[in-house]
Amino acid sequence: MKYSLLELRKYQEQTIELNETLDLKEAVLARDSQVIDLAPVQVSGFLEVKANEYFTHYHLTTVMTLPSSRSLEPVAVPLSVDVDELFMTPEQFKMRDDSIPDEEVLILDTQTLDLEASIIDNLLLAIPLQVLSEEERQSEDLPSGNDWQVISEDEYLSQKQAESESQIDPRLAKLSALLDSEDEDK
Repeated sequence: MKYSLLELRKYQEQTIELNETLDLKEAVLARDSQVIDLAPVQVSGFLEVKANEYFTHYHLTTVMTLPSSRSLEPVAVPLSVDVDELFMTPEQFKMRDDSIPDEEVLILDTQTLDLEASIIDNLLLAIPLQVLSEEERQSEDLPSGNDWQVISEDEYLSQKQAESESQIDPRLAKLSALLDSEDEDK
C-alpha cells in the first residue's frame, strides 16, 4: 500500500477507497519480539487527496497472538482499530493552516506515502498491556511460588491497614513496654 505522490496528484480532490488484506506478519515480528503470530490484516477505509494534505481514515481488523501476562502461554487477541492520520510533505507543512496542530501531522520524508508503515505502527500501538487467556480471566487464582505470591490491590490495601494497626509507633514503644511491665506487676 505504497503510493507515489506524483501518482496521487492525478487524484487531487478525490477519494481513493482502501479495501485490502495484508500479510504483515514478518514486518510486525521484526519490530516487536513479544508478538508470536499475526493473522492477515483486513484494512478498509479511504485516502483523501487534497492540494495541501493527504488524509487517511481506515479500520484494521486482525488477530494477534501474544504471550499471557501471567503464564506466558500464547493467547489469540482480536484487534480492531480505527485510524485517522494526516500526512503532508515538508512544503505543505510550512504552508498549512495554523488551526492544524503540529503534533497531528505526519511529515513525509520521501515522495511516497507508505500506508503499510502506518498500519504496522498502529497495530503495535494497539497491543494491550494485559493479556489473559479466557480461563485466566475467569479464575480468581493468582500466580504464586516459593516465598512470593501475586495479590490483588484490595488484598494489598487490607494487609497494609492490618500492619499499620498492629504496628506500634517507635516513639511510643518504650511507653508500651512500661505499660506491659506494670500489667505484669499487678
